[in-house]
Parts: sequence; C-alpha cells; structure tokens
Amino acid sequence: QSGARINISEGTCPERIVTITGPTDAIFKAFSMIALKFEEDINASMTNSTVTSKPPVTLRLVVPASQCGSLIGKGGSKIKEIRESTGAQVQVAGDMLPNSTERAVTISGTPDAIIQCVKQICVVMLESPPKGATIPYRPKPASAPIIFAGGQAFTIQGQYAIPHPDLTKLHQLAMQHPPFTPLGQTTPGFPVKWFLLVSVALISVFVPLQLIGCIIGRQGSKINEIRQMSGAQIKIANATEGSAERQVTITGSPANISLAQYLINAR
Repeated sequence: QSGARINISEGTCPERIVTITGPTDAIFKAFSMIALKFEEDINASMTNSTVTSKPPVTLRLVVPASQCGSLIGKGGSKIKEIRESTGAQVQVAGDMLPNSTERAVTISGTPDAIIQCVKQICVVMLESPPKGATIPYRPKPASAPIIFAGGQAFTIQGQYAIPHPDLTKLHQLAMQHPPFTPLGQTTPGFPVKWFLLVSVALISVFVPLQLIGCIIGRQGSKINEIRQMSGAQIKIANATEGSAERQVTITGSPANISLAQYLINAR
C-alpha cells in the first residue's frame, strides 16, 4: 500500500531489522502505517489491563554513526529543534551498536509526532550523507556462543556444535601471523613490526607515521571500527620527537588480539 520496498531480517534473533527503501513519500507512508499498527497493538494490550496511562509508540532507528553528529547539531541544537517542532521524544545512543558503526536513535510519541519526526530525520540524512564505510548492525541470535577447535569455528545451537564456514575463514586469516600483503605486491609497502607478549595478552605494534592516518581514519572512525569488530582494546601512543613510528598497544583475549592484528594489517 505504501509503495516502499520493505525487508525484514531473519527471525532467529530476539530483535529484527526492518529496512524501508523508496521515494521519501513512500517511506513516510510506510512509517505512518507501522506507527499506527504499533498504536493498535498498544490499545489492544490495554483492553484488559489495569494501567491507566497509555504508553507512547516507540520506534528504534538504526543510523550510521557518521550521520549522528548532523542529527544532534551543534550543542544539541538540531535534535532540540526536532523535539520542539514535532512533539516527539528523540534520543541518540552514545555507544555504537555491537560489531557495527551504527547507533540507535529512539523516537517515541503519538503516531503523528513520529511521522513528522521521521520526515525531519530523513531531511538531515539526505543533506549529510554517511562518511566512509558503514558496518551495518546485524542482530545476533539470543544465545549462540562461538568456539574455535581444530582450526574451525563452531556455533553452539542447543546441544550441538554447528560448523560456521564464514567465522572459520576469518579465524584462519586472523591466526596467520605474517603481515597482510596488498594484492600485486610481494612485500608490504612499509614494514609493520609486531611484538607479542603472550603472558599478558598484549601486543605492541610499531606503525610508520605515513600509515598511522589510514589506521586511525577520519576523527578516529577506522580505529573505532577495528575496536568494535575485534573486541580488543587498542591504544595509540603520541608521536615521539625524532621517531618515524608510533606505538599501537592491543590488549584482549588471544582471539580478539589476532583479529585486531589482521584488521590493522589489512588497513
């Protein structure tokens, strides 16, 4: 009915992502139908309830972190303007969603307020496109621990360990200690020296000054991405006078460290 394309992520997770694409009019129509449906559900749940105050309709949007600054505005001016002009409550999460470079933006209010709010958010997002690559948030199943054994990765489902080829490949790449070599080169353009102290699960990397920028990324976007993906803590020391390198210290579990090591070499 809205004319928008709507995709719903697979249903094995406690939360699912609804992706709506199309012309802005179609998106607003789809959002209005979703908000009204949510309100119907709230009304239905209150029929036999003792609760007197009606809870607001709440939507949780997933927005690339690089666009959240424009949405908040200088000193919070833009988000304040959106709240005041639409009557909706808008909250931008401080942290990124797990293993992604996206943040949750929670909108709550009446269906009308939500539609107006989504319109204004879309305008901001069209005016300020995302910067750099976006790692999308993918909800994980409620309880699927991962184990590595015999060079393979397995996810635990019930009483069984199910082989996971994608994680196995990533694990094998991460455990390869020789530095990553760009395609078409027999050796990396610059040497990156690795020192491993297994006893304290810590690695020091010495990165040439010419390369440190591509690892940090604009406003720290790339290093934050590597932290999120690997789960390791990564600290970059200040440049020391006369040195052609900067020290990068990585701490965490051996699997976290080796994945961070692989991602830094890949950069």
